[in-house]
Amino acid sequence: MIDAKLTSGRSFNLTGSSLLTLLAVGLSLGSLILDGLGERSLFAGVSMTLPLLICAVLTAALGYWVVPFLQTLKMGQIVREDGPQTHLQKAGTPTMGGVFFVPVAVIVALVWSGLALAGQEFVNVLVVSVVTLAYGMIGWLDDWQIIRRRSNKGISPRLKLALQISVGLMFCIWLAASQPISITAIALPFGIVLPLGLLFWPLALFVLAAESNATNLTDGVDGLAGGTCAIALLALAAIVAPTSPGLMVFCACLSGSCLGFVVHNRHPAAVFMGDTGSLALGGALAAVGLLSQNLWCLFVLSGIFCWESISVIAQVAYYKATKDEAGVGKRLFKMSPFHNHLELSGWSETQIVGAFYLTGGLLALVCLGLQSGF
Repeated sequence: MIDAKLTSGRSFNLTGSSLLTLLAVGLSLGSLILDGLGERSLFAGVSMTLPLLICAVLTAALGYWVVPFLQTLKMGQIVREDGPQTHLQKAGTPTMGGVFFVPVAVIVALVWSGLALAGQEFVNVLVVSVVTLAYGMIGWLDDWQIIRRRSNKGISPRLKLALQISVGLMFCIWLAASQPISITAIALPFGIVLPLGLLFWPLALFVLAAESNATNLTDGVDGLAGGTCAIALLALAAIVAPTSPGLMVFCACLSGSCLGFVVHNRHPAAVFMGDTGSLALGGALAAVGLLSQNLWCLFVLSGIFCWESISVIAQVAYYKATKDEAGVGKRLFKMSPFHNHLELSGWSETQIVGAFYLTGGLLALVCLGLQSGF
């Protein structure tokens, strides 16, 4: 990434609305092209484009009622004082946006798969939906504690992690009971298969907790988490389409809901998704990746989320390793996660979001290219 100072003299100026337009056009064209390559008709019972567009429109429309309602309930965001100073003006912006865009996707996906599909496909969508809502409830509990206490401290990190692992454990028990033993093998590029056996289960728990926390860390700039998750979900929908049409519909619905949410979350944001939305999105991505045996693709698609997490871990580790006699250490980044470092380096929020959208799109293309070569 190029420092914003190097581009300050250029006329290229991104706005929240222009980023939303680019995201909407990219997702719509992408879904149409992927449906065409998969020989799926737009108005067929199972496709990506129609569920995506329907959820996007429903979520965007619902937001015009929910956002003012959240304002009435005084569900305002509490901004951390040690964060970028430009974020202080966001204080009071409604949070908990996940309460309206996640249920829209889940309901549409369940109804769609129930009508167009049957048997195990519907069960798969139902279970993944439950996992998504469960992670969303953990996030809601955290958001509620933050609002109730009027501080940026929600539930304790230990309790949050314990709840995440508990939901993940129940999902893994269902996987072990309902899926063939081959679920423990990870498909890698170029036809390579890595059989993990019992080691798969602790890895699965780690993936569920890590992915949900990674998307949570990415949710720090207007439109960032919503847009990058929409891109990753659409690509994941295309990847699982040949073997799991139900999960394809689920991912397309959630991608569309993310797009509809960005209508209200674009810069300057009228609402934030909060942990209610970000934990749900991470849980959904992880659950679909595990159930469809696409962990490698999930890792590639989650490159942005992984880097955001790594930047936090590296910052803490470097600070502790370089502590002097006064107990003060050095910082690897100006601030973590990485998007905060870019903002303090002179990048505007829209430049950060635009760069991350582009990176997410490139990761999606790489993943789809690798998948076609499996």
